[in-house]
This record gives sequence, C-alpha cells and structure tokens, in this order.
Amino acid sequence: MNSTLKQKLSELPASSGVYIFRGRGGEILYLGKALSLRSRVRSYFQRRCINNPKMELLVSRIEDIEIVLTDTEQEALVLENSLIKTHKPRFNILLRDDKNHPYLKLTLNEKYPRIYIVRHPMKDGAIYAGPFVPASLARRSMNLVHQLFGIRNCKEKLDGKRPRPCLQYQIKRCMAPCVDTIATLPEYEQASEQARLLLEGKNDDLLISLKRQMQKEADEERFELAARMRDMIHMLEDLGMRQKMAGVRGGERDVFGYHREGDDAVLQVFSMRSGKVVDRDSFSFEELKANDDEALVSASLKQYYELGRHLPPVIHVPMEFSDRELIEDWLSGKKGSKVEIIVPQRGSKRRLVELVCRNAKATFDLDFREEGRQAAKRVEALGELLGFPEPPMRIEGFDISNIQGSEIVASMVSFERGQPLRSGYRKFKIRSVIGGKPDDFASVREVLLRRYRRILEEGKELPDLVVIDGGKGQLSAAMEALEELGLSHLPMLSLAKKEERVYLPKALQPIILERHSPALQLLQQVRNEAHRFAIMFHRQQRKARSLGSSLQSIPGIGPKKRKKLLAYYGSLTRIKLASAEDLKGFLGHSLGMQVYMRLKELK
Repeated sequence: MNSTLKQKLSELPASSGVYIFRGRGGEILYLGKALSLRSRVRSYFQRRCINNPKMELLVSRIEDIEIVLTDTEQEALVLENSLIKTHKPRFNILLRDDKNHPYLKLTLNEKYPRIYIVRHPMKDGAIYAGPFVPASLARRSMNLVHQLFGIRNCKEKLDGKRPRPCLQYQIKRCMAPCVDTIATLPEYEQASEQARLLLEGKNDDLLISLKRQMQKEADEERFELAARMRDMIHMLEDLGMRQKMAGVRGGERDVFGYHREGDDAVLQVFSMRSGKVVDRDSFSFEELKANDDEALVSASLKQYYELGRHLPPVIHVPMEFSDRELIEDWLSGKKGSKVEIIVPQRGSKRRLVELVCRNAKATFDLDFREEGRQAAKRVEALGELLGFPEPPMRIEGFDISNIQGSEIVASMVSFERGQPLRSGYRKFKIRSVIGGKPDDFASVREVLLRRYRRILEEGKELPDLVVIDGGKGQLSAAMEALEELGLSHLPMLSLAKKEERVYLPKALQPIILERHSPALQLLQQVRNEAHRFAIMFHRQQRKARSLGSSLQSIPGIGPKKRKKLLAYYGSLTRIKLASAEDLKGFLGHSLGMQVYMRLKELK
C-alpha cells in the first residue's frame, strides 16, 4: 500500500457516500456505497476480511481511492447504481442481459415516418413507446398501428413516385405513401400524428380527433372514409375497455430466482400479471466473488429496475439480504407508491420462487456448458461479421429439395441463440413449379413470399437474419420476394455449398471465411439443418406417392375406393399402419387382405 493511500484511509469521514477504487492506470476497479465510508472502506484492507481470491486480487490492485459524500444512504445507493451503469467496473456484479424489452419507434424525424420494434431507445428525435411486457405486446401494438393508421415499416427511400404499392397496402397494413396518388404526404403526416397520440397513451385526445374527422367526412359525403374512422373509433374504445378490465384483475409481481456454480451464475426474473407469467428475463454472471449470494440478489434488484423495467407493487426474492429495506424505499420512491420486497417462506409463493430457480438452472446448463458457450460465440461472431448492432438471436434458414423437378419441396428451420428451435421448423410443397425442369429461383421466391406474407398478416415478429441455401441467383430471387412484401430491410444472405461463399445483398463480391470461423460454422449449421429437413420431407412425399400408386395397382381399388380409404383413415401413412382385421372390416375379406399384403411388402 502506497503512502498516499494510507493517508486517505486515515482521513476518511464517517458519513454516508460512495467510494471508488482506482487501479494503476486510473481505471475504476470497483464502486460501492456505505452508511459510514470510514468503517466500510477500511474493512477492505483488514487481513481478516479478505476471505476469497477475487477480493484479494482487487485489494492488491487498488492504487487510489475517491469518495463522494451524500446526505443519506439512499442517495448513496442511487449514485452507486448510476455510476456502475456508466462505468461498468470489472469487480462489480454486472447484469449481462440476454435481451432488452422491446420498444416501438415512430420516426417522426423522417419525412415519411416509419414504425418498427427496437431494443434500445435513443435521443434521435423519434417517438419511443415502451418497454412492452410481454414482448408480444409490442408486436400486437405495432400491428394495431398498421391496421388503424397504415404507417409503414419498410426502409425504402420514398418520394411518392413508386409505380405501384407493395403487398402491405393490399393487406391494409400501409397507406402506401410511396404512391402519391393513393396517399398524399399531408394525409400520411396526419396519420403519423394520430399514431403518435396512440403510442403516447393519449387515447382520449385521439378519439376526439377521430370523431371530429369522422363527422367532417360524413358532412362532405365521403361515407367510405367516415366508416373507416368509425371502425377505428370502435377498435380504440374496445382496446381501452380491455385495458381497464386487465387493471381491475391486478396481481402484478416480479419473481427473482438464481442458480450458481462456483464463480458463474444465472439470474431469472418472471413477470406475473393477473396471476400469469407473461414474460421472462435472464441474466448471466461470471467471476463472482465466492460466498456472496446476498450481493448478487441486491445488485440484481438495483440494476434490473434501472434498465427501464416496469415496477410492480410486489417483488419476490429467494433470500434475505442486508439492504432490503433500503432498496425497498428506493424502489417505492421510484414508482411513486409502495413497493414490497418479500422472501416467501412456504406455500405457492415459495414454490414459484423455486420454479424460477429451476428455470435459472436450466438456462445455466445451456449458457455455461460447452455447447451453450460455443453457440453464443458463433452468434456474436456472425453479428460482428455482418456489422449488426446486436447479435442475430433469431435466424431462419431455407432450402429447396427435388429430384428431376418432381415432388419439389422447401424447408425452413429456426435457430434461437445459435441453437435449433424445432418448434419453429416449417415444410412447404412448391406450387408454382410443376413438372419439367426444376427452378430453384422460382421455388425460393415462392417459399419466402408464403412465409413472410403470413408473418405480416398474423402480425408476428420477423427474424433477425434470413439464410438461403444457394448462391447469388437464389439470393436475388429471395430479395425480389421481400421487396414485393415491403420487407427489403430484412437482413438476408446466402451460402453457396461448394466454395462456402457468403453472398450479401448489394455486395459486389462474396465473403470467403476461414474454415474454422465461428460465423461460418453457424451458417453451415443452419444451412445443413435446412438441407436435412428438406431431404426428409422430400422422402416422405416420395414414399406417400409410392404408396398411393401401390394402392391403385391392386385390382378392385379404383379412384373412388382410394378416396374412401383416405377419408376413413385420414392419410396414406395411417392406411399403411392399419391391421388386416381393420382393412377386411372396411373393404371386405378378400379385398382387405389383398390391400394388407400389398402394403406389408412396402413396409
């Protein structure tokens, strides 16, 4: 310990405040709050208090101390939280968020405003609404803005001179300001202002505006527009009623739980609304101080609600910690009404905390076991390669499969956080290419049109990245499909099999990655899984066709009986699984036995 540090330790005041430990280069190593700076800071340098390697390492690196005095310990807590959020010192417990709650961004700072989902609000002149809990509420709210006001979400540079609108206009989700004969700029500006009122929660002002506008349209005998205003008013009134009913049911609480092994841990937070879990947050920690679970819970509470999370009146935590009452008072002041932090001891509330802890363990196994670590590295590497502001957590990959143009099928696979999400897989029979020479370009175009038209119509969330199996031609066909849907802003690439070249829209040259590149490994995994799934579906189709042909080759089984069999059993696969007794009962003894023996040969 240097002489300057010794001098500062001897002169520390006994008042409350924040202390800052700095290293040799002036970097901030650790930040903390204290009711008495003198006793708290001095305790770090008493040998009996250094009870773990990380603390010993911290103390060995301290070259200087700074303090900030506050009037109360609560003021110190607020300042400590703010400084940790700004400086992210290495030795403090820091939340590493696996997601941020979504916001809706309305770009009123643009000539033709857009609305879309973002994770990080910024001071850029746009209007932000949120955060939304659960995340699906953001998609539903954005869908409502599209339906009510027709605000666009594409990234096209508009001048009103586009020859025809895209699909978004046809499905009544956009006013088509790109075609000035359909929607003039003043009309679009008025719709954008109404969308702003909705996003800012000024529904009463919006209803007054819409009713005034409806009356004006009716007086001028523009009855179709007046009817549209009437429908918008009814939708908003219905929305307001549902929000009031949800508020009456109450039951808001957040439940914290964690799982820890050594210096690594995962914290999970379940958001309960009206007695149901509506959202989940997950955070990971590395290099924690040993035996410091209280500090983990305390730091998590402070940082979690500084991230802009909605504050419920009740918070459940798994264990008691020393500054619970202090944080409770701080959160109550932040909310403007009482917030209780409770440690449930028994019953359904304790079982819920234990459930959250079990979920934290399941996530720990994914994040900190080798497979989870490698998947996270691959996702981060791919995001860096493509220059994304955030890693592409949701990826959808497509592949086409056919043999000489017959039974053309397509597959779509989903990857979440770098690992397959089986529930997101989809299969497609290609309809636009029938017989003759196979056409991969037309097939790619069809499957993307079908997939993302449905996503738009249902108002679901788009992926962070689309991966196409193929080269520049397949990528161009996919781009045409997305442009037709007004989704030209959706990130997309293709991966060619032979040279493993990555093609990007508008890039003159492909990207050639090293064979062991984590980004390439993830793209290959998506491509190979899409290929495997397409081949499997193609084989199923060929097998079903073969089975159908076999049925028709049996004397006595014509088109009518085949149709009756299919209607009775539901599918060719179920006919194949039927027993001899079933078939004899349905078709008669002789014919039923013939069908059974013929199908047995195919098994």
